[in-house]
Amino acid sequence: MLVALATMSLAFLPASSKADILVFAAASLKEAIDAAVADFGKSRGERVVVSYAASSALAKQIENGAPADLFISADLEWMDYLAARNLIDASSRANLAGNRLVLIAPAASTAAMTIGPGFAIDGLLGRGRLAIADPEHVPAGRYARAALERLGVWPSVVRKLAPAENVRAALIFVARGEAPLGIVYRTDALAEKAVRIVDTFPADSHPPILYPAALIAGPVKPGAGAFLASLKSAKGQATFARFGFTPAE
Repeated sequence: MLVALATMSLAFLPASSKADILVFAAASLKEAIDAAVADFGKSRGERVVVSYAASSALAKQIENGAPADLFISADLEWMDYLAARNLIDASSRANLAGNRLVLIAPAASTAAMTIGPGFAIDGLLGRGRLAIADPEHVPAGRYARAALERLGVWPSVVRKLAPAENVRAALIFVARGEAPLGIVYRTDALAEKAVRIVDTFPADSHPPILYPAALIAGPVKPGAGAFLASLKSAKGQATFARFGFTPAE
């Protein structure tokens, strides 16, 4: 069972030394980035420490002076937020991967639904709640809201939401049976055996899901650029694909 990833304040950054490369990454990237970190450590002998949380929380921490070397966001908006404040090295910015949005249910659930305009998600929920990441701030929640609005069903569920601090927390609500349905990234659903995918949202029902990465402006650890390059390499892209991510468009 995956554990929920809490939003961390500056006081609770991962333990690291001044020599460690510190990466701030969206919670939904955990398995892929952990694998990439392990490969990088074996090939270069440099230690990478990763702080996972909602992109919004991480961007705010960087704005408040957190000593990150590299930021990987779950959407363009929070990277643009830092770019507008001159807090990233714009020349290093690149989209690393893409993703899909899915409707999930507990693994034992018999819920069935084909997602499309006006689909009866309210009836499928019954008296239960729909687990999504916070739609006001967290990328996964914003994608979910955009899709539900585009398909014309947002008004029917807006009072039945179980908003979570990040997408992995929404996943856990469903995995534990605390919510009968949830909306998460496809990669999250694949990483959790206690849930199953009911259906996938049409790609045109929400903005493209992209993961931009950039070095933080100012001095960063010398190995930070090399780690970013490893994520963009053929081997790094194969790692993203192995965990269900799609190529960045």
